[in-house]
Amino acid sequence: MATNDLRNFIAQLENNGDLMRIKTEVDWNLELSHVAKVNEEKNGPALLFENVKDYQTPVFVSALSTTQRLAVAMNMPINTTLSQMAKEWVVRTKKLIPPVWVESGPIKENIDVGEQIDLFKFPVPKFYEKDGGRYIGTFVSVVTKDPETGWVNLGTYRMQILDEKTCGIMFIKGKHGDLHRMKYAKLNKPMQVAAIIGYDPLMFLVSSTLIGAGEDEYNYVGALRGSPVEVVKGEYVDLPIPAAAEMVIEGELWPEKLRDEGPFGEYTGYYSGKGTVPRHYIDVKAVTYRKDLIFHATTVGRPVTDTHMIQAMNRTSTLWSDLEAMKIPGIQSVYIPPESCGRFMAVVSVKQMYPGHSNHVGNAVIATSTGSYGVKVVVVVDEDIPADDMGRVLWAMSTRMAPERGVQIISRGRSTPLDPSLPIQGRDITSRIIMDCCIPYEWEEKPTNIQLTDSVLAHVLEKWKDYGFNE
Repeated sequence: MATNDLRNFIAQLENNGDLMRIKTEVDWNLELSHVAKVNEEKNGPALLFENVKDYQTPVFVSALSTTQRLAVAMNMPINTTLSQMAKEWVVRTKKLIPPVWVESGPIKENIDVGEQIDLFKFPVPKFYEKDGGRYIGTFVSVVTKDPETGWVNLGTYRMQILDEKTCGIMFIKGKHGDLHRMKYAKLNKPMQVAAIIGYDPLMFLVSSTLIGAGEDEYNYVGALRGSPVEVVKGEYVDLPIPAAAEMVIEGELWPEKLRDEGPFGEYTGYYSGKGTVPRHYIDVKAVTYRKDLIFHATTVGRPVTDTHMIQAMNRTSTLWSDLEAMKIPGIQSVYIPPESCGRFMAVVSVKQMYPGHSNHVGNAVIATSTGSYGVKVVVVVDEDIPADDMGRVLWAMSTRMAPERGVQIISRGRSTPLDPSLPIQGRDITSRIIMDCCIPYEWEEKPTNIQLTDSVLAHVLEKWKDYGFNE
């Protein structure tokens, strides 16, 4: 059954025995996030906190912190690997499905405007002790529109409650929401913004993806789920919002006005920058939300959380798609590990067809849209090594890579301001390493792999339970 809103997704998890309802009172201030983080590090189920201190609204976390739950969101068997899901992403998104407009939907069940607006009426967690406040936008998709072309973009940008009617928002240079903001700055007009909190998790998966400028992410959500997203017009903003979303914050952002925001414990596992700094903010004009609202959040923090699983999934998918578009032959599998924060390391398995083929692949990775932003480590392995089998990848790194032959250092490439390996004042540019862990194609005498005998292996697998194994 395909997911079409957050409630449907939660129901599927519960049917699978992969949801835990926590009925004990939990404080939104640090306790909730700490319960969630410990559970995630134990590879536990998704959590629905039904008794949050001072609130009647439940909080849902850890939606996609395992590959099994990611597979549920993708409507695939729960034993599907992340690399397999990424390949399916490539296939599904060859035919995009645009959204459809409807008159109304559950998102219009409650409408707060004017004096009714109070962001503190929602159970927004404070995640970590040194955070600058409560972050309402973590598992969030932010909608903006190009004032010249009408291009609608969905992006993911953190959002902090500054007061009852104001949210700080972090636009990173070069992100599509920031490109829109710059155009409004030239027009000296405010930019309309809608922040979607609580919907089909595929929307967050897509809104945090490196999709090309001018592309509407709603089309990708439709392609991945196999049916169009139903959208309605906002109460204040002239933007499409999902008719079945849990909550939408609508407002306007003056492009050059700033207020203090942060710090925030980011997905790298570190605080970024200098802490509290002036950033853009949203004047909230309307908040719409469903009856019996479920507030959706992600713990962020150090890997692995659902943020890292999502980034690993969407960046693996777009990197694979990029390599196909470049017509690089022989690609067997692609993987960006969630443990690398879902972005800093890429592994590609290739069937070599000519001398220098593996080197071609390594350099192609950092030339792609996905690989050019944030990927610092590229590992290329032979076809017998699945890209997402990190134990065998390490074996190939140890037994097939000669550092003098296989390692290239690239001194300059685009970075992210959230990379803690770089000094705070120097995070625009990073270096990269390409590690060719393939047996050279041109060698006449190659090392001989030890192989299991196929007929004996088939016999053993057939008798597996007879030996006393449970699975």
